[in-house]
Amino acid sequence: MELIKKEDLDGFVLEKVQVAILDEDGSDQAPFVPKIIEKTGLCPDGTHLRIYFDKMNFFAVPLTSSVEASETQWAAMDQEAGLKYVIKKRA
Repeated sequence: MELIKKEDLDGFVLEKVQVAILDEDGSDQAPFVPKIIEKTGLCPDGTHLRIYFDKMNFFAVPLTSSVEASETQWAAMDQEAGLKYVIKKRA
């Protein structure tokens, strides 16, 4: 696993994806929601990567999260909060 790099998400921008934020052990399973990622960028204090779904709505992932990425799925694990952020391309 690596730490977050903004470039890892470039292949998901302007693509149809499904996103979910899950708890660490997966017992509290949230549904995947269809979205299109408009852009990514760092937050003003430089501690989180923001993943925007439109001009106002985004989720922010700590840059210290560990990441597993492939061409079809990106997942970041925030050990401190016990949350896993998952983005996967829709067919």
